[in-house]
Amino acid sequence: MNSTWSLFSFLRPHRCFARLDSTGRCQAFKQCKQPPVGGNWVEIEEIRLNWLHQVLPASARIPARKPRSTVLPLLGL
Repeated sequence: MNSTWSLFSFLRPHRCFARLDSTGRCQAFKQCKQPPVGGNWVEIEEIRLNWLHQVLPASARIPARKPRSTVLPLLGL
């Protein structure tokens, strides 16, 4: 059974994003594995429909992530 679960360990979960207008009001939500391109999208902890057309609370935001390197570190053989 453990080997079955290990097949899914490399799958990245969907992340939650909110698109904000110029005043900081939430205009849309999106769940995806990569940050959306274009617009003013910010990553959030979770999607709450009551935030729609409201100013997004600062506590909802996730700090920007550092881009992960796609290059694997060299193994010291």
